[in-house]
Parts: sequence; structure tokens; C-alpha cells
Amino acid sequence: MFPDRLIRKSDSKILLCVLDGLGDLPGLDRSDTPLDAAHTPHLDALAAAGTSGLFTPVAAGVTPGSGPGHLALFGYDPAPYQVGRGVLSALGVDFDLQPGDVAARLNFCTLDAEGRITDRRAGRIATEVNRARLARLRTEVTAPDGVQLFWETESEHRGLLVLRGADLYDDLEDTDPQITGVPPLAAEASTPRAHRTATLVGEIISSAMQVLSDTPPANGLLLRGFASLPDWPDVESRYGLRALAVTKYPMYRGVAKLVGMATAAPYETIEEAPARLRTGWSDFDFFFLHFKDPDKAGEDGDFERKQAAIETFDRSVPDLLALGPDVMVITGDHSTPVVLAGHSWHPVPVLLHAPATARPDMVETFGERVAIGGGLGQRPMCELMAQMLAHAGRLEKFGA
Repeated sequence: MFPDRLIRKSDSKILLCVLDGLGDLPGLDRSDTPLDAAHTPHLDALAAAGTSGLFTPVAAGVTPGSGPGHLALFGYDPAPYQVGRGVLSALGVDFDLQPGDVAARLNFCTLDAEGRITDRRAGRIATEVNRARLARLRTEVTAPDGVQLFWETESEHRGLLVLRGADLYDDLEDTDPQITGVPPLAAEASTPRAHRTATLVGEIISSAMQVLSDTPPANGLLLRGFASLPDWPDVESRYGLRALAVTKYPMYRGVAKLVGMATAAPYETIEEAPARLRTGWSDFDFFFLHFKDPDKAGEDGDFERKQAAIETFDRSVPDLLALGPDVMVITGDHSTPVVLAGHSWHPVPVLLHAPATARPDMVETFGERVAIGGGLGQRPMCELMAQMLAHAGRLEKFGA
């Protein structure tokens, strides 16, 4: 398998910076995207000195979730390497997930008097409110016979539900319809073996909804990404990389841990991230830095806030460069266009800066439009890891 069979040792350092939901569209009333409009002198200088391209996270026309998008960035083809969001959430909050457990990502939501969803994120409630709601569920929701229930806070409106017991299966459909104005979906099995698990989940949700009915705006639950723990090769066995993840939100620590990365203490603001990276700089070879703010603004349909988030990251670039990475890549895990207020299938701009090995192209700024003409071309995202390894001197020649 390429690039795994060509790995060689090196002292080089690779820094992958993921601006979540980076890609965007101009929309009907604009000629630019938030990235085009943003004042990004440092990213533009990197683009002028490096090489750019547009990479497709999963496949043409396929809209990726955050999990598949990140797995592709780490060189794991998201088609064969599939895992539900529940596992990523569990690993992200350091839950001791066991083989056979079934985990699901939980969203608090707001329901109207008729039980229809009016806000899938319950107004992004404070994490402290989340903890209080889950404390009630732990106390007031009785677990079905033979099943243990675990309710865990992730952040804001996000949480985790884990079922532990015999003969549980993760072949379940989401209860989140991904739109407002309709009720949550029923828990349904996608295979015959999971019918019992679906029935148990339905009972749990029904009980939880009764408990939450008097606590708006977080008076409902949506579940998605039912999953059990997979057994995959890690980045050290595949690429010879000792990897460190620096993130703010648990889910992204989860996907990093799933492929064997160590995780640093969460940062509060992106300005703190270079210090987190510096702490582990001598002990690791590969560094994954995640920045969530562009995606949050895109999902809220807020052009100016997404532009401002990108500009905030740009101001951190000098401190990141001061660490001395041999290869620095800036990209996103997927596009989150403001005009769609959600993930989309559009390719994501990639900027690769490697002073010793990158061939500069004609691109002089960082943006979706100009990246089309960059030297990296248009490729599947799961090929990006090979590009990073090659530019870092970590791949042998193929053949005689």
C-alpha cells in the first residue's frame, strides 16, 4: 500500500493546520468567499512561496462529515475506514470505550409544543447547562434490563450516549433529521441483528424526552453516528510518525486518538495553540492543529464571522512558522458554505509550504478560486498525507 511501504525515518517535522469548514462559495450576491475576502497577509505569503491545490475530501459530489474529512487528511481513505461520530465523541472526552459498546453523538435540541425541532443545537447552550441536563438524565432515566447507560458532556449542545451490554449492535439510523420543522426520527435498525438495540434506544430516548420536556431550550435529544470501536492501524505503524493533536473540541481529539495520536491539553483561543505545540515539539514528528471557528460561522450562515475567524488564524501564522516546521500545510476537512449553512461536497483549498522541497507555482494568494490553478492540482484528500511525507523526506524511492 502506498505510501506505507515506502516509509523511511527522518528528523523532519510536519505541521498540519486544519481550519474546519474552510471551503466556501461566493453566493448569489457576492463575488468572493470568506477566504477570498479575508485579509491574510501571512497565508498569502506562504501561498506565494509554496504550492496550492484543491482536494476532494471523500469523492466527487459527496458531502463529508467531520470524521471522514479528517480521516482523509490523515491518509485513511474514508470509504473503507468508516466510523460513526459516537466513537469519535467517546474518545474525545476520554471515555473508556470497550469493544461491543454502542456510542452515539448526542445533540440537545429545541422542540416546539407539537414536538417539532426548531433549533438542532438548542441555541448552543453553555457547557454548564449541558452538564446539568445530563446529570438529570443519569439520575432519572432508568437503564433497560441488562444494559448500562453512560451520559457524558462533550461541549455546548454536544454530548455522548453509550450503551454497554450483551448483543448490542451499532447498525442504527440517526434520529437527527438534519432539518428543522419536523419531529426527531424514530430509532430504526438498518440490519435485522440490531432490532433489539433500536428498541432499547427508543425506550431510552422516550424516557429522556419526558425528563427534558420542562427544560427549554434544551428540551429534546437528537442522536447520530451510532458506532462501536474499530480496530485500525495507527499513524506510527503506517507512517512511522509520532503524532500530537492540538485541538479545542473533544470530537477532534477523538478522531486523532482513533488513529493513534497523542493529545495535548485543549486550548481556549487559537493564540494559545503555538505554545501547546512547542511543548511537544521535540518529542513528536507530526502535529495536527485544529481550528473550529470557520465551520461554526459557516453553519450559522455568518459571512463576516467566518471571514474574521480566518483572519484570526492568519495572525497566528508567524508563531507557527517560528516553531520551524519542515512542512506546513493549511487546509480544511470539508467546505461549509455560508449560503448553505452546512457542509457541502465542494473541494477544499490546500496550501503546502516546504521551503527546501516545494516547487513554487503561480499562485500568490490563498483562496478557492486561485487554488484551482495550483501545482498540487485537484486530487483526493487521502493523497495529501503522501505529499506531506514526500516533502518532509520521509518516503523512499519506488523501484530500482
